[in-house]
Amino acid sequence: MKEDKHRINQKIQASEVRLVGDNVEIGIYPLAKAQQIARDQELDLVEISPNANPPVCKVMDYKKFVYEQKKREKALKAKATKVIIKEIRFGPNTDDHDYAFKKKHAEKFLKDGAKLKAYVFFKGRSIIYKDKGEILLLKLAQELEEYGKVEQMPKLEGKRMTMFIAPKKK
Repeated sequence: MKEDKHRINQKIQASEVRLVGDNVEIGIYPLAKAQQIARDQELDLVEISPNANPPVCKVMDYKKFVYEQKKREKALKAKATKVIIKEIRFGPNTDDHDYAFKKKHAEKFLKDGAKLKAYVFFKGRSIIYKDKGEILLLKLAQELEEYGKVEQMPKLEGKRMTMFIAPKKK
């Protein structure tokens, strides 16, 4: 069995503890008395704030407490959203039909709630058309305005010009 996060019952080392919990008179008790109160209620004495002076202990069912905590953590984890990034690649001289086809995909990605990374890849000497690439990305951003907003304007990094578009919240 793995080590518990909290000290319980016999593992508590303080001589006095501040006792809290349901059906308990809140106050400072000698450790033995606090453990006796917990035993009388058939519950555990759990050290919840070890650095306080005196340490704070609560009378509760420890297994149930750990279970509830795990349940809460799991619920929080489930709520955390995973960001999906879809990429669309263009060339500086992408023709209209290809552009329209890729734009349709970009629209779908944004509607599905994914982030979009659109980039123009410059092969060989095509880097001389960087203004064409930027115009292409800005045109895409303008046409996708109703589905998402630009998170990062077109930026040239090495041989590719990248732009990020985040989906609009529903």
